[in-house]
Amino acid sequence: MQRICSSLANAGYGVLLIGRKLQRSIPLKDEIYKQKRLPCYFQKGKLMYLEYNLRLLFYLLFVSTQCYCAIDLDTILPNYFASVIRRKKRVYDAHELFTEQKEIVTRAPIYKLWMKVEQFAVPKFKNGYTVNDFIRNVLRKRYAVDYAIVRNLPRLERLQPYPSKEPFIIYQGAVNEGRSFETLIPAMKHVYAKLVICGDGNFFENTKKLIKQHAVEDKVELRGMVPPRELRTITPSAYAAVMLFEDTGLNQYQSLANRFFDYIMAGVPQVCVNYPQYAAVNEKYNIACLINNTNADTIAAALNNLLSNNVYYSNLQQNCLKAREELNWEAEEKVLIEFYQKVFER
Repeated sequence: MQRICSSLANAGYGVLLIGRKLQRSIPLKDEIYKQKRLPCYFQKGKLMYLEYNLRLLFYLLFVSTQCYCAIDLDTILPNYFASVIRRKKRVYDAHELFTEQKEIVTRAPIYKLWMKVEQFAVPKFKNGYTVNDFIRNVLRKRYAVDYAIVRNLPRLERLQPYPSKEPFIIYQGAVNEGRSFETLIPAMKHVYAKLVICGDGNFFENTKKLIKQHAVEDKVELRGMVPPRELRTITPSAYAAVMLFEDTGLNQYQSLANRFFDYIMAGVPQVCVNYPQYAAVNEKYNIACLINNTNADTIAAALNNLLSNNVYYSNLQQNCLKAREELNWEAEEKVLIEFYQKVFER
């Protein structure tokens, strides 16, 4: 969201990014766009979603704007009703296929509820964009909407040389259910390096328990939420990275996560699931070690291969450095700016 908001602000748009204030939220940094966090009493569960949606709706009704943009399905209803009441334009930014997440698709009542939200709201958002062809095609087939594709690519930044230290493996991003921590943590018992996890999420406390259960406190470091600016110095200093998803739900199987491209931008080879979207990128650029399952033994073997096979590792690393010249936000933001120009021309 920082990249999207910054690009729109630089293009001359007034931008306000609204989010939820958590007990563990880190302080906001000054940006060229406005930011607002809405405090909520409930921090998780159904009441959290209900409270946040109501607070967001009432806040949006009094915001001076020409266009509302809903980020994913869990903010689509307040943006829809605010746009109707205020008679303003609306845009849907589908970062993922929300209804096909593991924590939703595996719980029938929750899945049914979110499908009703999707069926009601998405057809009413004729303007929208998503991150890959698969999600675009699903939404087109379900609701006859034709969305643009704006991939979540990182900015092209100069890589700083880092002094040689003991190699470590990085995981960056949400520590959520469905990210294979149940097998990644025990795998670290057999990996010849330390794992640093930068992020927070709904599986964070479970991950703490797994670390203790498998007695890998000396092999796994949980850093929690890390500011993006700081993360951009940590990731390039890593030796390797992990990009794992369970294949429960189409959202995971057809995902194309930000961190996949962040690792490429940092020049860091990664162990990555061999799912269609990642395989397509890797076929062109050869920047990752793809694995066919997320079993602990498979993860450990792939990471140790990167740590011990210098020729293989060097080849992947050099390919990352080449790929980052094409897979960057400076090229992708042109699609975003063109999209919003067309929205405001209508």
